[in-house]
Amino acid sequence: MTVSVTLLTEREHVAQRWEKALANNDIQSRVVAPSELANAVNGQTAVVVDIDEALLPDDLLSTLGYVRALGALPIAHVEQDRGSLEDIVSELCNGLVTTTEEDVARVAAALTRRADSKRHLRFEFVTVSPCGDDVLAVLGNGDAAVHRRPIDRADDGSEITNISIDPSATTATLQLKSGVTCRLGVGAVQFGSGLAEGEADIAIDGEKLGARLRELRLAAGLTQAELARRTGIHRPNIARVEAGRHTPSLETLARIASAIGVSTTHVLVSRES
Repeated sequence: MTVSVTLLTEREHVAQRWEKALANNDIQSRVVAPSELANAVNGQTAVVVDIDEALLPDDLLSTLGYVRALGALPIAHVEQDRGSLEDIVSELCNGLVTTTEEDVARVAAALTRRADSKRHLRFEFVTVSPCGDDVLAVLGNGDAAVHRRPIDRADDGSEITNISIDPSATTATLQLKSGVTCRLGVGAVQFGSGLAEGEADIAIDGEKLGARLRELRLAAGLTQAELARRTGIHRPNIARVEAGRHTPSLETLARIASAIGVSTTHVLVSRES
């Protein structure tokens, strides 16, 4: 899969920073002036929109919206306080907002995977649910679901002792304590619709999730203000999540986890599970 990126900027230092990071990941890039937006998107995997003080809020949303509407992945690069950006900017960019050289390197390294149009058809992680003995499955695009047991007709309900994902990442093999082997295919899991067998959704404990995020943030040596800067999420909203007063969406959780430097599943699955 060929990944190519347009750098929509007139600032040479921004272009050079991105060109270096993209080249380190064997990603092709080109620089286009903001006035040439119409020629920036065609056939490109992603478009980095350089946000400077001259770009008005409506113009910014129009630019990012146009990039996304034409099928490319918009990335916002801002060298000012991220707190001044509207939340909708981060939503349009799926959390891909960069400021520092480290941010640029991190996003560039993830672009090949993010550009994979079939990542929603492959397992990224499969484990036993931290709440019960059902199966938690996470796809390459971050979608997650809890699959109610029995897994298949062979499932006798005994403890799951091992889970492996096949090379195609479309099937997970589960070994049970009884010696029985079960198989779970991507197509059997109803992502985005709660439990696969139509049972009531398992409620996420907001307080435990918030405490887990706070623990991981502190372990990474980050303040709430720094986490807000990295994610584009206002600091009061991060404080609400950590206090358990708001349960974030999976997409928002993925943004926070990425900014902390851990995977979403590392947040969802505690060390005790």
